[in-house]
Amino acid sequence: MDQAETELRGIQETADALGITTRTLRFYEDRGLIAPHRIGTARVYTRREMARMQLILRGKRLGFSLRDIREFLDLYEADPQHVEQMRALAERCRLRIGELEKQQSALLQTLGELGEIEQQALERIVAHVQPAKRAAG
Repeated sequence: MDQAETELRGIQETADALGITTRTLRFYEDRGLIAPHRIGTARVYTRREMARMQLILRGKRLGFSLRDIREFLDLYEADPQHVEQMRALAERCRLRIGELEKQQSALLQTLGELGEIEQQALERIVAHVQPAKRAAG
């Protein structure tokens, strides 16, 4: 075992270090994205598995699918210079940026419409309250 393989952590320690639950670790193990070693029935995580989990979590945070993440991880393992991984990553980033820009545009439109509806509602309230005050006064 090299140095990356000799630093072992248990499942709870790994989950705590990553800020996730043990269930999350088991989920990614079930999906074949990580492969912790076993000592008896206990799962133990090497630095390599920790690094893979950090990449997985970052990929999920950025909105990539599990399929995309699996491809990135597979390319990382297959290409020591990481050229293909970087090429695939750049392409996926370009697509994800496009998706997010569309969502941003839709959100800005929705915010504008909601602001107009709010303003109309407030104007109606004021219009309704003013005649009632005059009648009472």
